[in-house]
Amino acid sequence: MAKKIIFSDKAPAPIGPYSQAVLVNDTLYVSGQIALAEAEAGDKKAEARQVMENIGYILTAAGLSYSNIVKSSIFLKNMDDFGLVNEVYGAYFESEPPARETVQVAKLPKDVNVEISVIAVA
Repeated sequence: MAKKIIFSDKAPAPIGPYSQAVLVNDTLYVSGQIALAEAEAGDKKAEARQVMENIGYILTAAGLSYSNIVKSSIFLKNMDDFGLVNEVYGAYFESEPPARETVQVAKLPKDVNVEISVIAVA
């Protein structure tokens, strides 16, 4: 198994014992991404946009793009935010969006409103 750790200095550094992403053969597993500065400002759309940008930075570091994403997992602090997060998320996929689930959770790291993880294939 060919395993490579992927890191982008443009995305937040891990806050625990995990990697931003791991590339195994042609599959990239991106850890859940959060937005730190935007979470403090309370702008949920800006927070979701920063999460998606963080994912983009990691994809770029692996030589991939949003079009390589095949699966997304969205974790929301409040399901009432589904519409605005969905609007931001959807802007990153021009066609053929990935498979996805969205769930509400009791709490997220750093008390943010949204966390997204993805799987991408080269």
